[in-house]
Amino acid sequence: MPYPIQQLRKKDFPALLQTIPDCPKMLFMKGTMPPPERKMLCVVGSRAASAYGRRMCATLIAGLAQYPITIVSGLALGIDAEAHKAALDVGLPTVAVLPSGLDENVLYPTLNRPLAKRILTQGGALVSENVPDFRAMLHSFPERNRVMAGMSIATLVIEAGEKSGTLITSRLALDYNREVLAIPHELGRPSGTGVNKLIREGAVLIRDSDDILQVLGIKPSDKPVQQSLPTDLTDAEAKILTALTEPLARDELIEQTGLTAQSANIALSSLLIRGLLDERLGKIERI
Repeated sequence: MPYPIQQLRKKDFPALLQTIPDCPKMLFMKGTMPPPERKMLCVVGSRAASAYGRRMCATLIAGLAQYPITIVSGLALGIDAEAHKAALDVGLPTVAVLPSGLDENVLYPTLNRPLAKRILTQGGALVSENVPDFRAMLHSFPERNRVMAGMSIATLVIEAGEKSGTLITSRLALDYNREVLAIPHELGRPSGTGVNKLIREGAVLIRDSDDILQVLGIKPSDKPVQQSLPTDLTDAEAKILTALTEPLARDELIEQTGLTAQSANIALSSLLIRGLLDERLGKIERI
């Protein structure tokens, strides 16, 4: 099913975006913008995402699943894509702001066109201030970043090197009087230099999803909520995630699921690659 490109007038922009001094003159959209009562959280990070960055991104966003939040990012390779996928996996709406136009033949980056389609299929939106056939250029990336920061109540930085383009988004968020949140990173890792510097300069240090909720002005629920399952799992993958109510050794997990060793190992490999599981100290656990 094709998704038509709509041109939005300023009064139809997300409310916070209308308040920034360099507000776009026009926006184009495919899909459906989430209702205004949902708070928009911009999530950005390194294109060369580490396993730690992917894991933290998935874990933090999963912890926001039951709350009225929309995840905003830029569809870029790395943490941006991981943020969109994590939101989709737990049923949160997500908005991708693009540096290109919205025509399929110019959609950037090419590798994430299937992800863009998944965002639309699951009720999210693709947004750009550029005409539909515009090809991404150097100047359109920082321009895209200002739209992301401008429409969001806060910007969460997962990973960033010292000269990462991600830091542009965080500076813009500060210019717009928005909160900047940051995940602490192991000292000495180049991928964490920029984000650790943000914390040193006053960004809110984020330890878990409740820290994010506090910044967004949302009270965490006292009721334990069963973790949502991604919607695109195989039967074997779903059985494994359902069985992992606590860390289990591989043999115990295979026994509990009733899967053959071959089926279980294939499913486990897929889930580990997607960052939905972690294996350490001889046990497998959901993250």
